[in-house]
Amino acid sequence: MKNTSCRCLHQSRVWIRLILRCIACLVMVINLAWTATGSPPNFLVIMADDLGYSDLGCYGSEIETPNLDSLAAQGLRFTQFYNTARCWPSRAALLTGYYAQQVGRDQLPNRAGGAQGSRPRWAPLLPQFLKPLGYHSYLSGKWHIDGTPSQEGFERSYVLNDHDRYFHPKNHSQDDQRLDPIQPDTEFYTTTRIASHAIECIIQHVEQSPDKPFFQYIAFTAPHFPLHAPQVDIAKYKGRYRQGWDVTRQARWKKMQELGLVAGTLSKSEPTVGPPYDNPKDIKTLGPGEVNKELDWDQLTIEQQEFQASKMEIHAAMIDRMDQEIGRVLQTLRDLNRFEDTLILFLSDNGTTAEIMVRGDGHDPKSAPGSAASFLCLGPGWSKVGNTPFRRHKTWVHEGGISTPLIAHWPKGIAHHGELRHQPAHVIDIVPTLLAIAGGQRPSQWEGAKVPPAPGVSIAPAFEAQEPLPRKSLWWLHEGNRALRQGDWKVVAAKGKPWELYDLANDRSESFDLAAKHPNRLQEMVTEWETLATEMGKQLGQ
Repeated sequence: MKNTSCRCLHQSRVWIRLILRCIACLVMVINLAWTATGSPPNFLVIMADDLGYSDLGCYGSEIETPNLDSLAAQGLRFTQFYNTARCWPSRAALLTGYYAQQVGRDQLPNRAGGAQGSRPRWAPLLPQFLKPLGYHSYLSGKWHIDGTPSQEGFERSYVLNDHDRYFHPKNHSQDDQRLDPIQPDTEFYTTTRIASHAIECIIQHVEQSPDKPFFQYIAFTAPHFPLHAPQVDIAKYKGRYRQGWDVTRQARWKKMQELGLVAGTLSKSEPTVGPPYDNPKDIKTLGPGEVNKELDWDQLTIEQQEFQASKMEIHAAMIDRMDQEIGRVLQTLRDLNRFEDTLILFLSDNGTTAEIMVRGDGHDPKSAPGSAASFLCLGPGWSKVGNTPFRRHKTWVHEGGISTPLIAHWPKGIAHHGELRHQPAHVIDIVPTLLAIAGGQRPSQWEGAKVPPAPGVSIAPAFEAQEPLPRKSLWWLHEGNRALRQGDWKVVAAKGKPWELYDLANDRSESFDLAAKHPNRLQEMVTEWETLATEMGKQLGQ
C-alpha cells in the first residue's frame, strides 16, 4: 500500500510538472504572437566594457545605478551569463553567434587569430540577418571588429576608435567617415556622446520608419581604462572607498547573498596574482601609490590607500555616468512610445581588469585623478571587488573573467518582473535569441558559402521559465587560458597551469578544486575541450 501511494505521489508530481511546462509554453506562444502578426519588437542591446559581475546596484554594488536597477526590477537578471574574457572576441561572438575562434577573431591552439583576424564570408553580423525581417540597424560606440559598420548592415553609426581618451578623442567616425579630433577643454565626454548618437538614431528612425522595428546597439567604452570621468560625478563618491577593497568586497558579498545571486563562498585573495601583462616602467610612472598585486588593504601605506581609493571613486563615477546616459535613452523610448515593445538587453564584454598601463597622452602625476591629463587603471585590488565573489580578472577564464551581468527587460514580452534566471547562457546566444523573437533564422548559405551550425541557443524560453537551455557544453580559450562547462561542472586552466575541476552548483567562486577527487570526470571534460578545439579548426578551414 505504501509503495502504491509513493508511485501515485510520484506520478502526480510528474503530471504537475508537465502541466506547468505546458502552461509556460502556452504563455510563450501568446507572448510570441507578434511573429504571426508581422509586428516584431525593437531591440536595444547595451554592452559595457570591463564591467564586473558585482558593479551594478542590482548585482550587489554600492554604485548608484537606478536606471539599470529599474530595468532589473521590471525584468530579469541572469546569474550565470558568460562572455569570452576579452573585448574583441566578445563582440565577435555577440554579433555572429559563434565562438570568436570559429570566425577567426581569436586564436586556436594551432591556428592564428585575434584582434586583427578576419571572419570567413559565411559569418556576417546580426544586422544582415535582421534586414530581410524589416529591421533598421544602428551602432553607437565601440566597434572593435573587422570590417566597417556600413559593410555589415548598420545604416547609421558613430564609432569611437580612440580607446585612450574620454574627453578629447582623436580617432572617431560617423557613418564610416573620419571625424575631426575633439579639441581639449571642451564639454565632450565619450559616454555622453555615445548615448546622444543612439538617441538621434532612434528619433530619426521613428520619424522616417515609424512602422518598422529597429536594432540599436550601444557599445559604451565605460568603465574601461583610462579612468576618466566628469569631476561632478567623481565628487559623488569622494571618500566612499577609504574603507578599502576588503571591506567593500565583503559588503557586496553580503548584499549578493541577500539578493540570492550566487551560492557558495567568497573566493580568497591571491596575493601572487597581478596584471596579466607586466609593465614595470608604467608602474614607476604612476608613482609610489600604485599597487600591482591582490594585497590586503591593511598592508598598504597611507599614500597607497589614498591613491587606490581615488581610483575606485573614478571607476564608480564612470559607471554612474553610464547609467545616467542609459536613463536618457530609456526616456527617449518612453517619449516616443517605444519603451513597452523594445527588448532591452544589458551585458558586459568581460569582467573587471587587473591591467595597469599608461597609454595615450601619458600620465601627469600632478593632474587631478580622472582628468584628461591622467591615465589610471583599476588594478587587481579593485578588480577583485568588481568581480565579487569570483576568482581572477579579464583575460582569465575563471569566473571572474567571464561571468558578468545580463539584464533582460521587455514589458510586452516578459511577464515576470524582478526574478532571477540561473540558466548558464553566453554571448553566442544573443543572435539566435533575437532571430527567434524576430521570426527569422540563420540561412544555410551566405554569399555562396555553406553556413556551419552555430553553437548558440535562444534564451527566449528563459524569459518565461527556469527550464534548462538545450546545450551540452560551453567552451573557452583566450591567451592560453582554457575552460569548459558541462551542466554544473567546469574544468579550467590558466595558461601553463594544470586543469582544475569545480562543482559550480556549490562553488561558483572556484575555491575547492575537485580534480583529484574526480579524475575520470576531469579527463572526460578535458577530452571534450580538445575535441571542440579541433572541430573549430576544421570548420574555420572550410
